[in-house]
Amino acid sequence: MLLPCEVVVKSLVPAIRSAAARKLTQSYGFKQKDVANLLGVTQTAVSKYTRHVRGAVLKIEDVEEVQPMLKEIVVSLANGRMSKYELVAKFCVACETIRRKGLMCELCKFSDPSIDIQQCFVCRTNTHFESEG
Repeated sequence: MLLPCEVVVKSLVPAIRSAAARKLTQSYGFKQKDVANLLGVTQTAVSKYTRHVRGAVLKIEDVEEVQPMLKEIVVSLANGRMSKYELVAKFCVACETIRRKGLMCELCKFSDPSIDIQQCFVCRTNTHFESEG
């Protein structure tokens, strides 16, 4: 059985990067190598993101709850106002939002058909994201 975090790494993170890469190249006119530097990936990865070869399992642009975060990421990167640490934090918030809303359940089911998404509660109730103390 795949852990939800494994599905995130294989599907969700590339989907967020893909959406950001397309926005930065299409809406802001950034070159692929510049987008690669901003996102911390290779130019080849950005090429695949913009051609929908990689990161296409989940159309993150269709997830309404993530749009404000995606817009903030893209605008901040385009304006040079986001550090790599802030970028990581924004990716984590987007991932947490998608998981808690149950929007990743179908991806988990696709990755591991033995999962009963009606009985799985891991992402919706996981306190992993909340601080201890």
